[in-house]
Amino acid sequence: MAVPEKPIPIICGPTGSGKTAAAVELAGEYPVEIVSADSRQIIRHLDIGTAKPTPEQKSMVKFHLIDLIEPGERYCAFRFIDEANEAIEDILSRKKIPLVVGGTGLYLRALTEGVVEIEQDDMSVCEELASEMESLGPEEMYRRLTEIDPLEAAKTHPHNKVRVIRALEIFQLTGKPKSELMASGAYRKGRYEFEYFCLTPPRPGLYEAINRRVDRMMTDGLLEELKVLIQKGYRERIRRANVIGYGELLDYLDGNFSLSEAVSIIKQNSRRYAKRQMTWFRRQPDCVFFEDRESLLNSIDLRGWPGEK
Repeated sequence: MAVPEKPIPIICGPTGSGKTAAAVELAGEYPVEIVSADSRQIIRHLDIGTAKPTPEQKSMVKFHLIDLIEPGERYCAFRFIDEANEAIEDILSRKKIPLVVGGTGLYLRALTEGVVEIEQDDMSVCEELASEMESLGPEEMYRRLTEIDPLEAAKTHPHNKVRVIRALEIFQLTGKPKSELMASGAYRKGRYEFEYFCLTPPRPGLYEAINRRVDRMMTDGLLEELKVLIQKGYRERIRRANVIGYGELLDYLDGNFSLSEAVSIIKQNSRRYAKRQMTWFRRQPDCVFFEDRESLLNSIDLRGWPGEK
């Protein structure tokens, strides 16, 4: 499969920002298919609380990489790269335009920059290294990299903070230099070039939208969905999946909170998750930010792709 001349667009951003709606709107103008990059929407049965595409949206555009695993089943970024590559290749083979949409920064970074096959990624390592970068400065962090992985350091600019942190993170998680892992085949990345478009509404409006969405999920039957899954024997699997909305309602059913308290905690945890996502994307190089959907859509140029309407 020939690599497209244009970079594949990624619409990213925090939960509740309107990423899917923006992508569906693009599909009304161009022959787009969506490759989901959402670590929650890959889980089967958890539909309402993960804001999966509605039947109406699915009738307008084809979605890939949704409903891949059972609750509690492990799914790693290494696997995501393979399945995203396959989906993109399939879309291109049919003269359609692939559009990656999601808010799981780890998956997007794996796709665009590469990832090491490890048993468990630990976000706390990345956060700790980012904090050290701020306190100690890029020169000291780059010096560390030259000591543990001189080959990677030689092709990394000392002030490329993201790349330095990632190389240090890989060493800390695996005990092996990134250059060695790349040579051994344990390092993998996407086959294509990508371009980030990040939808980040002003925080007060975003938080209001998140609160309204949680209320809508409750009205749409989130608690009833959970009860049905419990009857089918999924309680412990759902607990292991650790998806916002479901764990809090399990606590309510266990008598730890009132229903109103559980809903408030869902809103609070969703807002905190959105804040972490925004922090992640602000650290992402070459990520262009848009406060509203209209400005984002006006900046994504899909003209000239094969199959364009």
